[in-house]
Amino acid sequence: MSVARPTAANALDHVVVLMFENRSFDNLLGRLYQPGEVESFEGVLGKDLSNPIPGWAEDAGKGFVPYGLASTMDTPNPDPGEELPHVNTQLFNVLDDGNRGLVTPEKTFNVPSAGAQPTMDGFVADYISMLEAELGRAPKFTEYSQIMVGYSPEQMPVLSGLARGFATFDHWFCEVPSCTFTNRSFFHAGTASGYVVNTTPADSFPVHNTAETLFDRLDAAGLTWRIYCDPPSHYSLTGVIHAARLHPRFATNFFSTEQFYADAERGELPTYSFIEPQIIGFNHNDMHPPFSGLLSAVAKAGGITEPDQLNFDNPSSLIAGEDLLDRIYRAVRDSSSTTGSNFLNTTLLVTFDEHGGTYDHVPPPAAVPPDGSGPGQFGFNFDRSGVRIPTVAISAWIPERTVVTDEYRSTSLLSTMRERWDLGAPLTARDADARSFAGVSSLTVPRPQENWPDVVARPVPVLPPSAQSLDAQLGLLGMSLVQAVLGLGAGLGASVPSLDPRAPLTGTDALALAHDVLGDVFPAMRS
Repeated sequence: MSVARPTAANALDHVVVLMFENRSFDNLLGRLYQPGEVESFEGVLGKDLSNPIPGWAEDAGKGFVPYGLASTMDTPNPDPGEELPHVNTQLFNVLDDGNRGLVTPEKTFNVPSAGAQPTMDGFVADYISMLEAELGRAPKFTEYSQIMVGYSPEQMPVLSGLARGFATFDHWFCEVPSCTFTNRSFFHAGTASGYVVNTTPADSFPVHNTAETLFDRLDAAGLTWRIYCDPPSHYSLTGVIHAARLHPRFATNFFSTEQFYADAERGELPTYSFIEPQIIGFNHNDMHPPFSGLLSAVAKAGGITEPDQLNFDNPSSLIAGEDLLDRIYRAVRDSSSTTGSNFLNTTLLVTFDEHGGTYDHVPPPAAVPPDGSGPGQFGFNFDRSGVRIPTVAISAWIPERTVVTDEYRSTSLLSTMRERWDLGAPLTARDADARSFAGVSSLTVPRPQENWPDVVARPVPVLPPSAQSLDAQLGLLGMSLVQAVLGLGAGLGASVPSLDPRAPLTGTDALALAHDVLGDVFPAMRS
């Protein structure tokens, strides 16, 4: 639409969401402001933060691990636990007998006692337990203490520069104290159809997650949407997670980020854009901690004796992610079309799916269950929020150095879009309880483009040759996606081969397998 005389009411004419992976608020933005620098900010500076070392760990005599500053751009390495049993340990310091040293507890789930409040003092215990599985031995203090570190603004100049230049939410929580698929499902549907972990069973999300989505509401209202995935992604997590609803739109609404840059420049962004980084495993720029070690542990458990084959992590997914964020931000800032989308009527929301096991000191609040169906997977009632995650809102109508201290959550996106476009009743009781963030755009006069921050991403480290092609091994998230695609194929009646989820798989093999099962699933992502 033409914006001849824009007002703050136009700020949400076009919404762009860029969702990264697996970082807590403390991990990336906890040092954003010094104490007293702004009126209110719930960070880590000026606080005496630590976690106790369990008595069974090496160097238990040290007593505790204090919170500190990351010394590399690749921390924590290897990957912490992120599924519900691990997050239970992290938040409540409950580790059931028999679960120590297990990547995936299958019998008991470290469930806190009824009415218990999160103490946020089990991150060290859970990471030591995970490292025992990943390293095959008891970890040393220098290895497990890295779970208690975060990054400075100097280390994360793009994310921190945008957070200071616009608005950061210091009480924005993900929806489920668990991993990727369930949280990404809540983001667009306000529910995960009772599922808590990614692909147990493989067809859980792509076939049985039939919940109505924001995309359905936009279609019904005659509004437009697109999902853009950063190359060399060939498949969309959002598409697979909501395949039961979205598979008829795979060929028409899923594109490469190259198309996003073109759409932004021409003023042709849809009402809603959702951007996925490269997250299928190798060469990932999703800010996810390195997970080659975790995949190696799973492979060893399955009898694979050459774990070096599974080393595909790039030098720093944080630096690579900042580069992507810089490109997306510049595309929005520089969009100057006199009709359609432009910098005056587009809001960019930068957020994360979940905390991924990285430390945060703020206890997550209770949450409203999305429906009355009772306990879901692992007996979880969906009555607890996930951990705080970094979330930044960028718009010409937002004052710089804005800190939003009220409680927000991932379903605030649903609440905001329903309010802006009159999309009907809440999808579930969860998004009915979520605040809209429309009020963050509070200026009466918009900020011109030249007054937006000029952030500069650092050069992305050169990747090893093994990580620059589809011949690299997939990571856990990529393997989860392959399993989900196979589950989708089975649900659609296709012939699906048997695949050992613990066996190594290259990107080339995965694409060939997926194409055999489903054909060219997302053809526009090649362009």
